[in-house]
Amino acid sequence: MEFVFQFVESSNLKKQIETRENVVTRGAQTGPLDVIAIGRASVDLYGQQIGSRLEDIATFAKSVGGCPANISVGTARLGLRSALLTRVGDEQMGRFIREQLVREGVSVEGITTDKERLTALVLLSVEDEGVSPMIFVRTDCADMALSEEDVDEAFVASARAIVVTGTHFSRPNSEAAQLKAIRIAKANGRKVVFDVDYRPNLWGLAGHAEGFERYVKSDLVSSKMRQVLPDCDLIVGTEEEIMIASGADDVLGALKAIRAVSKAAIVLKRGAKGCIVYDGPITDDLEDGIVGEGFPIEIYNVLGAGDAFMSGLLRGWLGGESFETAATWANACGAFAVSRLLCAPEYPTFEELQFFLKNGSKHHALRKDEAINHIHWATTRRGDIPSLMAFACDHRVQLEEIAARVGADPKRIEAFKVLAVKAAAKVANGRDGYGMLLDEKYGRKAMFEFAKHGFAWLGRPIELPGSRPLRFEFSQDIGSQLVDWPVDHCIKCLCFYHPDDPPALKQEQQDKLRALFKASRKVGRELLIEIIAGKHGKLDDDTVPRALDELYALGIKPDWWKLEPQASSAAWAAIEAVITENDPWCRGVVLLGLDAPQEELEAAFTATANAPIVKGFAVGRTIFADAAEKWLAGKISDDAAIADMARRFASLTEAWLAARGRKAA
Repeated sequence: MEFVFQFVESSNLKKQIETRENVVTRGAQTGPLDVIAIGRASVDLYGQQIGSRLEDIATFAKSVGGCPANISVGTARLGLRSALLTRVGDEQMGRFIREQLVREGVSVEGITTDKERLTALVLLSVEDEGVSPMIFVRTDCADMALSEEDVDEAFVASARAIVVTGTHFSRPNSEAAQLKAIRIAKANGRKVVFDVDYRPNLWGLAGHAEGFERYVKSDLVSSKMRQVLPDCDLIVGTEEEIMIASGADDVLGALKAIRAVSKAAIVLKRGAKGCIVYDGPITDDLEDGIVGEGFPIEIYNVLGAGDAFMSGLLRGWLGGESFETAATWANACGAFAVSRLLCAPEYPTFEELQFFLKNGSKHHALRKDEAINHIHWATTRRGDIPSLMAFACDHRVQLEEIAARVGADPKRIEAFKVLAVKAAAKVANGRDGYGMLLDEKYGRKAMFEFAKHGFAWLGRPIELPGSRPLRFEFSQDIGSQLVDWPVDHCIKCLCFYHPDDPPALKQEQQDKLRALFKASRKVGRELLIEIIAGKHGKLDDDTVPRALDELYALGIKPDWWKLEPQASSAAWAAIEAVITENDPWCRGVVLLGLDAPQEELEAAFTATANAPIVKGFAVGRTIFADAAEKWLAGKISDDAAIADMARRFASLTEAWLAARGRKAA
């Protein structure tokens, strides 16, 4: 049964609802840090078969994991300047953690590379609601080797708060590191936050197969944790964690025991029931605190929910909000986490969180809410691409026709595309904003060459060339084609679509594009939809705007549009209005070139100078056609073909930049 839950904004909360422009840009942190999280940093391998034993899992999804690493990502997504203090291995998984944190806008200044130890791994599955077996692969792992030498005084003092975590009190060296960080923080007037983060088997109190075990009483663990309590400003834990931190055997007794030694605000996490904040004396009434109500959502996977909760809590607490507001944000972030599969990748951005708090959702399972999911996708995409100048060499039929015309073996097209990549790389020269379109049929080796050069973007076509109605090239089961693509390759689909097409044709093409859009989101790949209307009908100022409006009405929201040049500035203004109204997070439009001569393309570039939605171009035959014919006919060398294409591509990029009052760097 579907239902709607909605919330009335307090005046204070309403002031905090930031516009997209005011949210801290991921990956662009400057100034002092807000928070440093200390401790575990692992790679989580999540079983993708839901409702399956870990023994039966066939495929895994990889993500950053570990309580402090998750918190660093969660707080960064909510606009805090965050950092992680830990160790990772000198191998691919350690580099993955570093690179992903950088993408998320987390400072990695405090991460030490351990050349002797491996990065920790966690394997887990969702076997049942709230039941997630896991295996911690942490034998002598890098993060547990954290030592006092890794804790730099100036670095710790640069943050408004630090988060210490329970697991890192389980080893003498990591315990000493956290205690040193606490001393530095206190000496510099910084806040100390304690996330109890109790995992019994990481203290040697449960077997390797008991990674999901939440509570084993231990006087040793309690004694270690009690030493930390007097220095804390904020203590956060579940009922079991509050008991282990205090050594008491019941929740109320645990709260009183903590209050006897600490003035810290205590936040009791209660899962679906929300949380209670105790910011003063502890009475005999467990409910006598600031109650943060939970959210009525489906429990899909509980792992990582506490770290999402902490992220929302810190965003409010460090932002000067009341505990009521901070608790609301914390519970909402936890709700997002339990309704999705992974940990850190599923945490909300501040924009997503505010949309949810303002509008609610009609879905009990938040992961099924398309509006929220779109904001999540768009605000967590890999990097910003404010400008895109792409050499399109994804042509198959056109190059086959050239090869046939000059009597060349079509197999040579594959080698020609490698030359095209080298030409584009010569122009790009490692600079931002350059990309290519390459195909699967003839471009496999070209893609390998492409990967060597640090381009900003690669698009790959999936349409059967010339098909109308739209057909995919190799299989109509599009999802199965996409799963083995690199995560940063963008799907490109050309559709000959006109808003005045016959209803049956239009319906068939719409269904195909809708299926493609859903598949792209399922496998986590960006999507560019290319619409060519002018070949099958009249191209007026409202033709393409109507076409886009129809596709948006179906819930199709590609990351990019690729469109033919328009006849007037009014057409571009209408296109921009449709995109902005339906998807303000769209990356933008790139112009296609067909086989237009350069003079026409330059005129088209100029015509879009006052259309901010047009971010660049993707042009092919204008650049490669002449070189392809001569090279396939054996009339010019490899170097000559590269030079010719580079000259033409460079000339187009210069014209594009000039139309926007810029020059090539």
